[in-house]
Amino acid sequence: MFDLQQLVHARAIVGAAMPPTPAHLWPLLSERLGATVIVKHENHTPTGAFKVRGGLVYVDRLKRERPHTAGLISATTGNHGQSIALAASRYRMPVTIFVPHGNSVEKNRAMRAFGANLVEHGEDFQSAREEAERRAKRDELEFVPSFHPDLVTGVATYAFELLQKAPDLDVLYVPIGQGSGICGCILARDLLGLTTEIVGVQSTEAPSYALSFAAGTVVRTNSSDTLADGMATRVPDADALAIIRKGASRIVQVDRRRDPPGDQGAVDGYA
Repeated sequence: MFDLQQLVHARAIVGAAMPPTPAHLWPLLSERLGATVIVKHENHTPTGAFKVRGGLVYVDRLKRERPHTAGLISATTGNHGQSIALAASRYRMPVTIFVPHGNSVEKNRAMRAFGANLVEHGEDFQSAREEAERRAKRDELEFVPSFHPDLVTGVATYAFELLQKAPDLDVLYVPIGQGSGICGCILARDLLGLTTEIVGVQSTEAPSYALSFAAGTVVRTNSSDTLADGMATRVPDADALAIIRKGASRIVQVDRRRDPPGDQGAVDGYA
């Protein structure tokens, strides 16, 4: 999808908008898990999430290669939309973002503050996405998917930062929404020639990627009921799944209980 030189270039694009995020050792968490635990604080980006990196790289290429694009349109539950809205504002491009009804009020406000025209449609992300794709065709706008090579290259810069700072991590746990984050981690690890095990994380109530990983093919779910709205995916991306199945060791599921069972053994890396 990209080489090391392209990853370094993406880091420069991201670096023009924000500094590297911190990666801190957390002693109490380490004590509880019986391992050395490092947390990569992507909540310290301008949008509070790692996806801003992908939006910056995506829109940078778009403006260079197709500067006369009329505008952008996408669908989100918040993090992806904030990413595209912020990037579009930096490059002075109009952007429309579709969200499902009942979406996070705070994230909706943030997207509007970044300059997005926000439209509520449907009961979940999949419904909002399908309507956004229809509007993109009708209005001849650039539809920005949740998974795209430029988005993955951009978000891979957080793994690049982390793995350069802590190249001896044994295990890296990565939450999965539409898949760009974990794919970026896998590809960055491989380009750096490291052996870090990468484990995906999903909710038991939004397990589409976990089910697909086990089945070896895309498995759709009828619902995605999770408190982590950025991980509320019903339909996995086939390209993302292929990378995850090739480069991740497994996907674990967690529930809403304070101390979920399973996969709480010692790890030597965390994100």
